[in-house]
This record gives sequence, C-alpha cells and structure tokens, in this order.
Amino acid sequence: MKIFRRKPSAAPSQPGALGELDIYLIAEGRHEELWKVLGAHVQRDKDGNLLGTSFALWAPNARDVSLISDLNYWDRNTHRMLRIENTGIWQIFISDLAPGTKYKFSIHTKDGSWVDHADPLARATEIPPLTASIVEESNFNWSDSDWISERRKFEAWRSAVSVYEVHLGSWRVGLNYRDLATELVKYMIESGFTHVEFLPVMEHPYGPSWGYQVTSFFAPSSRFGSPDEFKFLVNALHNAGIGVILDWVPAHFPKDEWALAKFDGTALYEHEDPRLGEHPDWGTLIFNFGRNEVRNFIVASALYWLTEFHIDGLRVDAVASMLYLDYSRKAGEWVPNKFGGRENLEAVQLLQEATSTAYRSHPGIMMIAEESTAWPGVTRSTDSGGVGFGFKWNMGWMHDTLEYLQRDPIHRVHHHNEITFSILYAWSENFMLPLSHDEVVHGKGSLVNKFPGDRWQKLATLRALYGYMWAHPGKKLLFMGQEFAQNDEWSESAGLQWHLMQFAEHLGVAKSLASMNELYKSTPALFQRDTSADGFSWLVGTDATSNILAFTRWDDDRRPLVCITNFSPVPHEFYRLPMPMAGTWREVLNTDDLAFGGSGSVNQPIEISAGSDAVITLKVPPLATLWLALASN
Repeated sequence: MKIFRRKPSAAPSQPGALGELDIYLIAEGRHEELWKVLGAHVQRDKDGNLLGTSFALWAPNARDVSLISDLNYWDRNTHRMLRIENTGIWQIFISDLAPGTKYKFSIHTKDGSWVDHADPLARATEIPPLTASIVEESNFNWSDSDWISERRKFEAWRSAVSVYEVHLGSWRVGLNYRDLATELVKYMIESGFTHVEFLPVMEHPYGPSWGYQVTSFFAPSSRFGSPDEFKFLVNALHNAGIGVILDWVPAHFPKDEWALAKFDGTALYEHEDPRLGEHPDWGTLIFNFGRNEVRNFIVASALYWLTEFHIDGLRVDAVASMLYLDYSRKAGEWVPNKFGGRENLEAVQLLQEATSTAYRSHPGIMMIAEESTAWPGVTRSTDSGGVGFGFKWNMGWMHDTLEYLQRDPIHRVHHHNEITFSILYAWSENFMLPLSHDEVVHGKGSLVNKFPGDRWQKLATLRALYGYMWAHPGKKLLFMGQEFAQNDEWSESAGLQWHLMQFAEHLGVAKSLASMNELYKSTPALFQRDTSADGFSWLVGTDATSNILAFTRWDDDRRPLVCITNFSPVPHEFYRLPMPMAGTWREVLNTDDLAFGGSGSVNQPIEISAGSDAVITLKVPPLATLWLALASN
C-alpha cells in the first residue's frame, strides 16, 4: 500500500500557510501529519518571540468561515478566513494571538445559517460541558528515549503482555494526570501488569459515555489536565517500564451540532444516507470511510497519538460495526456494497491503511481489534489480504468461559466443551483474552459475583479463573477492580471500592494476581509461542466429571510449564496427572495458597525418574489452579 509522506512545503506567504504539497496530500487523503497543518498553530520567530497563531480548516461547502475567539470577543465579523483557491481549505493568521486562547470556527452554510463549531483538529479543549477549542503549544520534554528505543525491537506476539484496563475518571475519583503519574504508576509496579490501557482519553462531552462518543479526536480530555500533563503521565509510565495503550474510536461520533456533525452545513464527515451514516444502536453518526479527506482525518488521528504522545498501542473499538454494512440493521435498512455483499469495503480499506501505516511508522507498537465476529484475517497482514491488526480480542473465549463458570459445578460436567472449545481456534488469529469493562456494567454485576457458591467458593473460582487465563494461549486484559474482587458492578461516578483492600479475602486475590503477573513475565513458556499450536499440548482435556483440565505450555527451547485447573469444589488428594517429561517438578503457583485466601492445600516437589511412565500423583485443591515447572527452570 503506497503511503505518501509530508515533506517541507515551499516558503509560505504568511506564517503557517499551507504549501502546495500539503494541499495535494490532503486532497489525496495521504497527509500523515495532518495535525501539523490543519487546526491552530502558534508561530514564533527564530528567537522564540510570539508572532501569533495560524488557523486552517477543511470546510469545502461553506459559504464563509470566521475565526471567533476570546481575542475578538466572539465576533464573526472580525476575523474572516480566506479560502485557498480550488480547495476546500480556509486559513488565517492572527498576530499576537497566544497559547491558551479559546476559539471556534463560525461557518456560514449554504442555507444561510451560521453555526459555530469546535476545531476538528483541536489539540486542547475547554472542560465539558463547555465546548470551545483552545490554542495549544507543547513545552513538554520527554525522557523516555530508552523505552522508545527498546520498543522498536519489541515483538508483542511473542512477549509477555498483561494489560490493566483503566477508566481514568473512576480509578481513584478526583485524580488528575499528574496525580495518576504517581499513584497509578506505583500501583502498576506493585500489581505487575506490563501495560495499562485507558478507556478513551479523547475529549468527549458526555462523561457517562466513558469516552466512547468522541468529539475531539486529537485532544486528551481536559477533565484531568492539559495535553502536556497527559504526556507527563505517559512519560512516567514509560520510565517505570509500563506500556500505554489507548482505546481509539474511529467507528462513529456523536451528533452534537457544535462538533463534527453537518460540519459545513452538509454531511461532510458522515454519510448523507442514514442507512450508511447513522448508527441505530448508539444514536451516533458513522464516518464516510470512503472520502479521502475523512479517511486522512481518521488515520492521522491514530498517528497523532502514537507520534505526539508516544503511545504504545491502540485498541480499536467496535470494529465489527465498521466491517459490516448490515451491523444491527434489519432488511431494507442497509445498502449493499458494489458487489451486492454486506462487507463495508471502504471501512476495510480504512482499517488496513491505519494498521499498516501505524506499524510502518512506529515499529513495536500494537494495533488491537475489538472484533466479535468470525471475519477472517483480522490479524493477518495487509500484504496477504488481512486487516493488519496485531491482536484481536477473543470474545468467544470470554463468553464461553463465563458461561461455563456461571453454571453450578454439578452441571459443568455437561458443558465441559465450553471451557475447552477455545483451543480449537486459538491460533486462527493472534488473540488477547479480555475480561473487560463490558462484563461488569449494565446490570451484569461484578466478576466475582457471577459465580455460584458461598463467599469462599466465589473468591476461589475467581483466583482459579485468573490462573487458568494467565496460562491459556493469548495475551491478557483485566478491567480495574477485578484484580481485588470488587464486590459491586463498576460505576464511573462512584469509582472503585478501594476500602475492600483492608480485608484479607480481597487482598489475597490481589496478591495472587500480582504473583501470576510476575511468574508470567519470567516464564517464556507462557508467552513465547502464543501464536503457534506447538506451544500448547493437552494433558487432561476430557475429565468433565471432575471439572478438571490440564495442559502444557512450551517455550522456544521446549521448556514446559504445566497448568492444572479444578473448577469443582471437590478436592482430589491423589489425582494422577500425566506429565510431559521426567524431572523434578515443583509447584510455582497454587491459587489455594493460604497467602491468597485459600485452604492451603499445596504440593511438595515431585520427582519423575527417567524411563518411568511420567505420571505423578498430586493434591488438587477445590476451585484452584496449579502451575508446575521443572526445578531446573
């Protein structure tokens, strides 16, 4: 896929004016640094003295555009913008207009009305519910060069990746970006996760949307501080050895009149036809993925966060809604593609361009798809016809596992295939196993309370699930609060129930998960061959009666780690388990450990002599997961 790069333009007629190459690349939809030419840009002389601020805007169907701001008292008659001939771009330079100035674009539409819009390329905004854009100039100095250098060599598919999913506003209510740079970083180190994933930080007017109805695709939410303060948080995480993933929402945007909707009086960013341009589930508008300038806007947004904020990965929300023209639509409510099919070919092209460009320009990052269907090749390279993502959320694993564990253990015997089925397709894509925020909202309750039994059994099941999950092929993701068995369903307004950490049963779950994370990162068998079937072999896959399953994970050097999980409340004092090889096997993890809140049924090292049947007899506690490793490891 050919991607043009921006090169320096010819000397502009006024500070910040667009050059011919910029204009050409925008029209072609290939300007990889769109945020550097559209929007607001502070201009200074060679000595750093303020000259003013230049503004540029794409609004091809506008009759007139004015820059309104604090400086001109929001008078649309003061600063009329000039249209670049034969383009849809308007621009203006205003001397002495400084960083921090609030502004909007007042657009005169074809029907004669004036509508004031926030800047689509704004890099800072007012705190919602206020909606003006803010002229931003970064003065941040990064100190994560070692991290970025190492990241270029990072091979995510064969590395340890355990992700802590966080909603910034409710992790600890009231913290800002700078506070989080201390408190969240400390917690991430203690809990052992390799990456943090933030629910969308892009500015959004409605807090309870959790960030999924974005109005500013280039501005971090001002609720928690300035763009430079968000960089401060990312920088602190990197210096602590923690990667940063952002949720990114290119599928749709809200209908707010002051934002992208009907931007120049026409369906500019969205489709005119509601069968293509409106999302029936979310009451939002769908981007016109086939329009060059819109495609450029979306791809540039991805590149912006990777470039300017040193982000290590983007988790792309609602990919299935992009891929299918009939997503959540009945017959007659959608328009087939040019071949008569339901596939959104323009969205596929957009995603391929976004993933391929991101990986080419930022080696070592991750592009992750939330995709819930059987669309083929989501994580196959674009060169071979795939969509080009690095990982896909394994929604099937999540659904089947929780369905199985919500059943009474006495009935699990009849549904053993639910807990083993994921292995049949584990290598059809590069998977990430998610237990995300979606599983603890909208009346679903908390994770620990999904499970049957008394309080001890619920907590034991949760610890056993995490042990099984961390050993299962695929990268890991867990939503905040579930690492200490939050009791109640997550609420973005109430925040997490941190007071529970004073109780041993909750602290025990947190300790078990921190232990798993440390073992996971230090055990190549658990991650090196995630995407290869020869990194996994069953030991016990059919013991439905006992609710037990056991398997071996292998690293590149054929060193094994054995995982055995008992999803029954019945303990086994003398369980015979076939092992992959002779040697002295020791228990490196037991979720029934007293330190984790278990009953303390642990095993001493067990030796298998060479030439024997390679079968051991061990204690398998109730509702527990054990990891066994060779002592020489």
